[in-house]
Amino acid sequence: MGFVKVVKNKAYFKRHQVKFRRRREGKTDYYARKRLVIQDKNKYNTPKYRMIVRVTNRDIICQIAYARTEGDITYCTGLLLAHRLLNRFGMDKIYEGQVEVTGDEYNVESIDGQPGAFTCYLDAGLTRTTTGNKVFGATGSSEESKLPQSSGTGC
Repeated sequence: MGFVKVVKNKAYFKRHQVKFRRRREGKTDYYARKRLVIQDKNKYNTPKYRMIVRVTNRDIICQIAYARTEGDITYCTGLLLAHRLLNRFGMDKIYEGQVEVTGDEYNVESIDGQPGAFTCYLDAGLTRTTTGNKVFGATGSSEESKLPQSSGTGC
């Protein structure tokens, strides 16, 4: 079997398509994002909230956002994220949260006649979601302060 010369001529470069800018920068995993943002067909324009967690060399950045065609809309960012978010929606008095930290699984049940419990999906981005990762530490601390989550598909 002989060697074949790799030809990168004008025809090759005319058909070449570059990836999206944020993918080239290594910031966005569009495969996972598509699955996190897509809306259920029976929800009718209900926002699907994501808890976005990014780990830098010095900080762990958390924010709650949801996607629109014009761009993502961010509700809360940073310290005491869950408390600020529930305060903004007026749900901090309704849902008590976990009083004592026990390490057990904690699920918030919706109360009849009140707004439903706030649910968001973890968006870890390009971070590898291995056991004990810092991303899950941010998730755990927000769960203890009344914000339930479920890790969405693609996380």
